Amino acid sequence: MSDRSPRTTPPREWRKRIRIDPAVHHGDPCIAGTRIPVSIVVRSVAEGDTEVQILASYPQLKREDIRAALLFAAEAVDRFDLLPLPTWTAPK
Repeated sequence: MSDRSPRTTPPREWRKRIRIDPAVHHGDPCIAGTRIPVSIVVRSVAEGDTEVQILASYPQLKREDIRAALLFAAEAVDRFDLLPLPTWTAPK
């Protein structure tokens, strides 16, 4: 994100902004009070969308929601034991 403003979302504060409810969006983690999945927000950032673009696309979000989604994703990845993927070589 291009805005280098001071941190407004401490690392564990995502817990106040992310909800997992089986009755909302099939139980996918969503931004609290919305049906916007965390995965949509994270994917938007990964695809190069700026905060301004994301907020324009989803006006019900706040900057803190975007940061919370990224912090949630980072913590989720930290909880997995990741194994290296085997390399694949094309047959000659």
